[in-house]
Amino acid sequence: MMKPFRITLMAAALLAAAGAQAGRTCEAQNPTVESVRKSLNLAQHVAQALDASGAQVVLLGRQGQDLSKYQLQYSHMGWAYKSPTGAWRVVHKLNDCGTAASHVYRQGLGEFFLDDLWRYQAVLMVPAPAVQQKLLLALSGNEQPLQLHESHYSMVAYPWSQRYQQSNQWALEALAQAMEPAVHNRSQAQAWLQLQGYQPSDLRIGTMTRLGGRMTRANIAFDDHPPEKRFAGHIETTTVDSVLQFLQRSGLAAAPQLVQ
Repeated sequence: MMKPFRITLMAAALLAAAGAQAGRTCEAQNPTVESVRKSLNLAQHVAQALDASGAQVVLLGRQGQDLSKYQLQYSHMGWAYKSPTGAWRVVHKLNDCGTAASHVYRQGLGEFFLDDLWRYQAVLMVPAPAVQQKLLLALSGNEQPLQLHESHYSMVAYPWSQRYQQSNQWALEALAQAMEPAVHNRSQAQAWLQLQGYQPSDLRIGTMTRLGGRMTRANIAFDDHPPEKRFAGHIETTTVDSVLQFLQRSGLAAAPQLVQ
């Protein structure tokens, strides 16, 4: 087990309070008995849906915060795969809350959903069989998930820059590396994604909001975005919704499924 994959089952219930988070804000908020119950109930429903799908690897997304003002549903995603024991494991990237750092983790379904969810709903998307085979080989090992990981984190990282990397961006770049053996770095992964027609979400974020976010949060930066887009309020970033659209449009995966 690689060192960054370090969340244990005992630590899972404290995940939100401990500070490894993605797809939501970083206010200190201890989990309640009710929130843990709902999270584990959702994890059980997801496990049942995954087993019923017959898949070996799926994209799995959750709703960690309300993004409706950006016309988005899901905040964070990872790749779930079926281990040799039959248990489902999720490989995903998390921001060290309150900092500009991040790590890649391997967790169980219960741990994945113990993150103070905004809404207790999940989305899963089953890749095509050939895509699953390549992802399974990449995710189940101890080295490849870390090869394209950039620890410098920004929640709104520009998809075509290597300065920062947010959680959904890592997951998408990991897909590119799994699909194309010639991909050995982030620049090559992004070139593959552009060639395949991936289109990021364009968030309309005004000047005052950008300044406020940059000055008050270590995990938000805009200096990797092209000035002409940034000054016009067009902040392009990798979102779960845009990845779902890309995978279905490109034929790499079937239609998304809602689980609640």
